[in-house]
Amino acid sequence: MQIGTLLRENGLRLALAESCTGGLIGDRITNVPGSSEYFVGGVVAYSYEAKAALLGVSWDTLNSRGAVSREAVLEMARGARKAMNADVALAISGIAGPGGGTIEKPVGTTWVGIAAEGEERAREFCFSGDRLQNKSFAADAALQMLFDFLRANRAAPGLDQKAS
Repeated sequence: MQIGTLLRENGLRLALAESCTGGLIGDRITNVPGSSEYFVGGVVAYSYEAKAALLGVSWDTLNSRGAVSREAVLEMARGARKAMNADVALAISGIAGPGGGTIEKPVGTTWVGIAAEGEERAREFCFSGDRLQNKSFAADAALQMLFDFLRANRAAPGLDQKAS
């Protein structure tokens, strides 16, 4: 896995905070032999209570913005990074379906966030598959976003510079 190569080459440790994917990203990361060299661990925080208790997501964010929001995934990523003493954390929260969608946030709406020293990114996606497809699409998108982030920062070991 190219993500593992980039993490290993830069001496970086990765943590995950997953909601809608239910551990699928962690599964994909750990399917690669040698992933223990760079993968610290992950938290599957599905409920608001778990997001608050395990990752430090504020109740204000959850109540005003919802779990499927830029603010929530960035707080999830910060919390995972801090809790696991990682250099980079990837977080994901979304509405896999078939229920749970609204006009503002239809089924398939997913937010992915990344937190590292000196840099944070978040991006919204909207997938249109069934539940299992949306989870798979979300995991794919999150891993691609992480790869792009790491590739952009590979000239900056320790991620102490901002990516463009």
